[in-house]
Amino acid sequence: MWIGIDDTDSPAGMCTTYIGAVLVQQLEHAGIRVVDTRLVRLNPNVIHKTRGNAAVCIEAVGDLEAAFELVAACVEEFAEFDDPQTNPGVAVSPTRPPPDFYYTALRDFCTVDGAVRVLESAGALYKGYKNRRGLIGATAAIASEFPDKTYELLAYRKREVCGTPRRVDAGSLFRADEETYPHTWDTVDRENGVVVCVPHTPDPVLFGIRGESPAWVRMARSFVRSEETACEQIYVTNQGTDAHLIAGSIGTLREGRSYLVGGRVTGSPKTGLGGHVSIILEDDGAEVRCMAYEPTKGFREVVRALLPGDIVMAAGSYKGGSLNLEKIGVVRPANAARVRPPRCRVCGKRMTSAGRGKGYKCRTCVERSHNPEVEQIERHIRPGWYEVPPSARRHLARPLARGVPLWEESLFQSIRECGTPPL
Repeated sequence: MWIGIDDTDSPAGMCTTYIGAVLVQQLEHAGIRVVDTRLVRLNPNVIHKTRGNAAVCIEAVGDLEAAFELVAACVEEFAEFDDPQTNPGVAVSPTRPPPDFYYTALRDFCTVDGAVRVLESAGALYKGYKNRRGLIGATAAIASEFPDKTYELLAYRKREVCGTPRRVDAGSLFRADEETYPHTWDTVDRENGVVVCVPHTPDPVLFGIRGESPAWVRMARSFVRSEETACEQIYVTNQGTDAHLIAGSIGTLREGRSYLVGGRVTGSPKTGLGGHVSIILEDDGAEVRCMAYEPTKGFREVVRALLPGDIVMAAGSYKGGSLNLEKIGVVRPANAARVRPPRCRVCGKRMTSAGRGKGYKCRTCVERSHNPEVEQIERHIRPGWYEVPPSARRHLARPLARGVPLWEESLFQSIRECGTPPL
């Protein structure tokens, strides 16, 4: 059977993955064998999300109705029902639904009615609470498929200390990263000297270690010194895979979706209030503003180094008319040159303009010239991919430590060779 849970938390506390971890223990205690546990990230642009828009799927073997009763009871015990924005959903299905609903929930938007149709077609037992919005994530979770997958070990706090400052030794986290990177990632942000894997929200999560296999996340966890944990759970996940990105074109972007687009930089980068940096990309007469916000720190210097004429690929979420950057691929930097008036051949002084279309003249001598001095400028930005730091990375964004997906690299090379992506 496939068990789906979603929308149990609120800004004041709780975490759906914690309920998943507790439920694993309860299922096994009841004689229901757990086969797999999944942390399923969905569209990061959904306005109703609490934090990272995550649902949980548990694959298990045993009595369907007994499992459903356990799931409902667990959610009813732990979910944040007092929050008006918390609307849990649970589902237990004897079959895994087709993955179409999952991909729509990952890259687009779904409805409760659509989720119910999928659940009923699969013969699932389900229950939605309050406005039942959690049924969307629960259905997407049980319908999920991971062509690419990663793992996360989540350690949870004891209930009596939730809400107090977390006690996790920062030095041990830097050591864990040093010993296991690039097989684990986003434990710390070395460039900015900050811890990434310990949340600051009032939920039960103590820390989370992300990596390419259960063995690697366990190894990293072995270095971590912290307060005693209540329980720990390793989830298979679509985090760090770029599964949310759609190959798109600038003229067809739709609000609330995440894209990878190619284009030519027009105009110089601009730094606005708060340190946010923007560029304009153009392709086939359509333009889009791309934003690197202040939390992306040093990544903004990459954006500032771009010049008009650079051919780039940009990945990010399209919101409010802007593409909020997660990474950039510099495909072909433009040749840059500084054009200045020439020096006088007689006296060596710099000439001045003689007027529009009239060339240059020397104020000291009578020399004239129509040939400006052109100086090639060395570009310090090189072709390749550039990413935001771990402290600014979204859950689904794939770190460059994992390489670039084949389909993204194929688009990169196509633009490099042909000038436009084959979309």
